[in-house]
Amino acid sequence: MIEEMVIGYRSALNGRRADAMPGKDSAPVQRVMQEAMRRRWKNLAEERIHDVHPTIPRGDKFWEVSKAERKALVELIGSEELRALITALRSRDDNSAIEMLDVAYWVKGCSSLGRLRYALLAGVGPKNRTDGDICFLDIKEATTAAAPRAAKAQMPRDNARRVIEGARRLAPNLGERMLACRLMGRSVVVRELMPQDLKLEMETLTPDEAVHAARYLASVVGEAHAHQMDKVQRREWRAAFDKRSSKTLDAPSWLWTSIVDLVAMHERAYLEHCRRYSLPLAA
Repeated sequence: MIEEMVIGYRSALNGRRADAMPGKDSAPVQRVMQEAMRRRWKNLAEERIHDVHPTIPRGDKFWEVSKAERKALVELIGSEELRALITALRSRDDNSAIEMLDVAYWVKGCSSLGRLRYALLAGVGPKNRTDGDICFLDIKEATTAAAPRAAKAQMPRDNARRVIEGARRLAPNLGERMLACRLMGRSVVVRELMPQDLKLEMETLTPDEAVHAARYLASVVGEAHAHQMDKVQRREWRAAFDKRSSKTLDAPSWLWTSIVDLVAMHERAYLEHCRRYSLPLAA
């Protein structure tokens, strides 16, 4: 997969567009996208919470929250700004009653370690709810940007507002479904998770499909990076990918080392998170 990532990324630096790649490379991604368009809330619930009943089962992905967290989340779900977001998305009645059915800390890899990240089920409307009356919210703490900003860009100082502004510029349909809020003194982004928001999960692909998908997705990233470089920068960056210091891998050794280091860092951070945050709650 790493070797195919290099092929796809470097081809984009040479000017080849991702949408011009062979169909076998893009097919796995296109298939997942087509499946996502046919999804309903019930499908999403079966995948994400393993049950269509309005509860979130606890396990390795969803953990119990503290009393302080639950209290803060109840207050958040009762705010008028969140009501406006929830009722606007599916043409719901503006005066619909909104009730928190369940909430859990959501373990989402490195993006959640040591930060606020919650999955929240809310009931909208009468007690005798149908599938369409259940709302699945993703609440994520917004952190300081790692990437530099353009010198003349007007950037919101609040991290959540910055994230939403970026989303609106890149994907307006997604940005309009997001809301910047404050939770326990921190800046968070709230969005209703729709069935069509299914991400590409490598676990759902065959080994052969995963290899082709790696080339295609890397070419998408490479195409985006190429737009940010001039000809000289692209030539220098391509030269870095041409350097091979390993006889057993047709990819730069620094790329392999970086990926292995990131995997190790993630596992270490996950275990440390369990020690600091999960074990005290269990006690």
